[in-house]
Amino acid sequence: MCGIVGISSSADVSFSLYYALYALQHRGQESAGIATFNGSGLCKYKENGLVSEVFNEQVLKSLVGKVGIGHVRYPTTGENRPENIQPFLFTFHGHVIAIAHNGNLVNYRELRAEFENRGQIFWSTSDTEVISKIITESIRKGGTIEDAVKKCMACLKGSYSVVMLYDGDLYAFRDPHGIRPLCFGRTESGYMVASESVALDALNGKLERDVLPGEMIHISGDEIRFKQIAVASRKGHCVFEYIYFARADSYIDGSLVYDVRRKIGAQIFEEKPIQADAVCTVPDSGTAYAVGFSEKSSIPFVECLIKNRYMGRTFIMPTQEKRERAVRIKLNPIPDHLRDRSIILVDDSIVRGTTSRRIIESMKDAGAREIHMRIGSPIIKAPCYLGVDMPTRAELIGSDKDVEQVRKSITATSLHYLSIESLVNAIGLPCHDLCLGCLTGCYPVEIRNEQCDDRCVTLVDRDVQTSLFERES
Repeated sequence: MCGIVGISSSADVSFSLYYALYALQHRGQESAGIATFNGSGLCKYKENGLVSEVFNEQVLKSLVGKVGIGHVRYPTTGENRPENIQPFLFTFHGHVIAIAHNGNLVNYRELRAEFENRGQIFWSTSDTEVISKIITESIRKGGTIEDAVKKCMACLKGSYSVVMLYDGDLYAFRDPHGIRPLCFGRTESGYMVASESVALDALNGKLERDVLPGEMIHISGDEIRFKQIAVASRKGHCVFEYIYFARADSYIDGSLVYDVRRKIGAQIFEEKPIQADAVCTVPDSGTAYAVGFSEKSSIPFVECLIKNRYMGRTFIMPTQEKRERAVRIKLNPIPDHLRDRSIILVDDSIVRGTTSRRIIESMKDAGAREIHMRIGSPIIKAPCYLGVDMPTRAELIGSDKDVEQVRKSITATSLHYLSIESLVNAIGLPCHDLCLGCLTGCYPVEIRNEQCDDRCVTLVDRDVQTSLFERES
């Protein structure tokens, strides 16, 4: 999971890109990077660290240009190495290109092997580099950027939202299933594409709409062009964006995330009513769920855990040891709100279970009599291959345990997960337009040794549709 942004403006964009990336920091905390086009070449700066650690005023002033892209990284493919920090920059046939990608390609190794067998050299271990290889190969054969994007959509399997600089023009495109989010809007001085609408809010911009699945946007100065490159018979919007990853104040595919989570909280109570002294959240991602639960149940909402605001998201930390250590200093229980009380603890999800167990144990140590755990997602049973860091079933507590076994493991008094049906109702999109792979084990794209619901995708070329899987010889 990563955050991407692209801005084309009548003024220099480096500071705007910085503020936009700051708004997207929740999507990646490993590294940050910005590339701008200065009229003849590319300016760049990228390093490991948070946005506020990587950039300063001097650096941003050196990134000259009225068009640029930015990236914050949380790795799913590619190790934590300097060469994997995005955007990637390169010169090819007299053109300067920068590219940044949010998503995960499930056929990355296959495609990389094909390029290496033809003599191509790779400098990183990131799947984003495969996208750049496809684009440059298409250009080498005389194609346009539109041809290159068509080739990407014909070859790539997985999730991808991409922003790209090609000389002075800004391009953006989204995979035909729309798995990872991407939106388009206007700023006071130009246009912008970003992973989430909160990046637009940071610049006082106006959200126009989501980039459609399979759509390409081309921005050149004041001109903007939308082109549908590919269509899928069904979409595959990631439910985990609504459950956890997106900021609550973002609009994702037409829905305000906060409202979705508040509806989820209400539906948790409707599915399994319970009485207790207070409703408590695991801050911050569980807050909207707890508010909805409290409103529906008329049980008062009380803060029982206080979050250290200087801690990042423990879920996206690279090792289990670091995640567990972070929990101990991230959340502090309030004994006066817990002592001898029955508490409904609402959280967004249970992935590995260790965090939930440590939180419950700390609340009991602070005096809580009962902890009734309520979860805003269905039980997570399968890995995500499309951009969320849940690589193996062995790491998922719900992959081989039923609800009662999970309850015992996390030491909760009771435990209830939201049903898939209620989750879909709260999101407000048809079930067949959502990726439920981590909940059902059935994915919107073909993945080796996994189930696929076989969603047909076709390339669009004028009024003629060609099979996506017809590839050049």
